[in-house]
Amino acid sequence: MLRAIHLFPKFPNLDKIEKVREKYDSLYGLIPPHITLVFPFESDLSRADLHTHFVACVDKVSPFKLCVNGITATSDNYLFLNVTEGADEIIDLHDRLYTGILRGFLNEQITYTPHITVGRFADTAALEHALAATQHFSETFECLVTEITTEIIKDDQSSVIEFTVPFGINDIAK
Repeated sequence: MLRAIHLFPKFPNLDKIEKVREKYDSLYGLIPPHITLVFPFESDLSRADLHTHFVACVDKVSPFKLCVNGITATSDNYLFLNVTEGADEIIDLHDRLYTGILRGFLNEQITYTPHITVGRFADTAALEHALAATQHFSETFECLVTEITTEIIKDDQSSVIEFTVPFGINDIAK
């Protein structure tokens, strides 16, 4: 089973991100705008084992403010909407999740940078064209992040939510 772990921000103006993604992101319509915490991994880990791991990882995490703004390009032909507030908390979540049963899935060759992908391109020319077209995209997106979500990635690349874990779940039970 192919899974990934994400934050699905609940921005009130999310439709503006979707308009950019509709033009430039091949995953538009298959998965909502998201910040990946654990990149797609193939495993036969049980849902119960993953849930237990995630609850332990976010037990002491408090909701935090997320702000994204500004589109930039990467050297591997992606357009990113940049995290301008909440990056430290997201990196901490990323690091927490890649412990224990998920440690073996961490790719230490890649430096993790929190972002929302808004474009994917086969070549640099297409990327540069899209970057020029979005250079005046100055919308700011803000929300409170309160949970992480596990998705199952189907063969057509669509996303099916497996489960969601709210932050500080053990604190709620006490």
